[in-house]
Amino acid sequence: MGARFLLWICCAVLTSEATSQAGSCTFKPPFVRLDFGTGHTSDFTQASLAHYSKVATSCPSDGHYSYTSYTADCFRGDWHTLETDHTPGDADGNMLLVNSAYEEGIFFTTRISGFKGGKTYQFGFFVMNVCRPTRKCPYPLLPNLTISLQAPGGKVVARFNTGEIGRVEYPHWTPHRARFTVPANVTDLVLVMQNNAPGGCGNDFAMDDITFQECVEPEAVKVNKPKSVPPVVKKGPAAVPITVKKTPPPASPASSAPKPTVSRAVEKVTVEAPPRLVSQKLTFVPAPPVLKQRTNQLARQIRTEAGELRIDLYDNGQIDGDTVSVYHNNVLIVDRQALSRKPITFRITLSNGQPVHELIMVANNLGSIPPNTSLMTVTAKDKRYEVFISSTEQTNAKVLVLLNE
Repeated sequence: MGARFLLWICCAVLTSEATSQAGSCTFKPPFVRLDFGTGHTSDFTQASLAHYSKVATSCPSDGHYSYTSYTADCFRGDWHTLETDHTPGDADGNMLLVNSAYEEGIFFTTRISGFKGGKTYQFGFFVMNVCRPTRKCPYPLLPNLTISLQAPGGKVVARFNTGEIGRVEYPHWTPHRARFTVPANVTDLVLVMQNNAPGGCGNDFAMDDITFQECVEPEAVKVNKPKSVPPVVKKGPAAVPITVKKTPPPASPASSAPKPTVSRAVEKVTVEAPPRLVSQKLTFVPAPPVLKQRTNQLARQIRTEAGELRIDLYDNGQIDGDTVSVYHNNVLIVDRQALSRKPITFRITLSNGQPVHELIMVANNLGSIPPNTSLMTVTAKDKRYEVFISSTEQTNAKVLVLLNE
């Protein structure tokens, strides 16, 4: 995490409001990064907490938290073993490790300075449920966090909720982000984090790299109107004198003399469209019951580069009536579709804004030849990955797709 608590004020500029803001913007590097220092460090929480206390251990007990760089075989293997924190490149860096209290309550609070009133910011952090899915805890109580940003007088400026943070087969950090706008004349905010779920198995977590970034709105595109140009009249040939006889002339067709033509000079204007910016909103979706009540067994973990990924699902073997549902980050995207030789196809986008994709395939039945088996192919640019999947009515199959750091 860095040699000490990093509170960078790189151009003290940032602001906040109550809910996620629409619109496009780019973000400056974090002007605040809270990475919890290295080694033995003082408490970053700046208030007395009713239900939590700080301890100096890598396996805090119920109602305690610590700043540690690792965990090792905590509670007879109930927790994941973490060999490092989230912050890349720091030696012996810490994370905030929380063993939930038996009552819901605040587990962290600190004051952040350097905001600018009226400005929009992005708040972000990384979190992980450190509890392993085990048979000892078939019905876990999952962390459910509320994050509040308050003005010094106590008025809530912004409030976000994570929803339930599910257990994972293999440890990985999940990023969460949200935008907010700081009220006018406010430069300091109090960050308050609370766990809404009571303590028990499944309700312990690690957090790291809390950041605040200023939003910079794109400049408006100026359009230069074409200058008005007077019309140019093309004249015909000079008139030739004609002698007219007194006797009335015979009827003649209408004159076919050329008519004057008018042309206008038009200046071509090229307008460059502003770059497309994808807003990063706080997106927390609680796991549906079918993902909570069954074991989500990791079939494969894939690391690849940013970009669009194509996923195809086939029946692996004899076509026997297998039907499946697929959840992408807890959102149902394939609902009870039959597997066959013709693929079920969908696409996802891997980016810095969404570097972790969790695909869980749920067997709706076992077909005529159990178990429910399938072949998943993941195509990322010029690479193709094959995953052979087997799922039952007790076990789902999970594929993790991660962005290369």
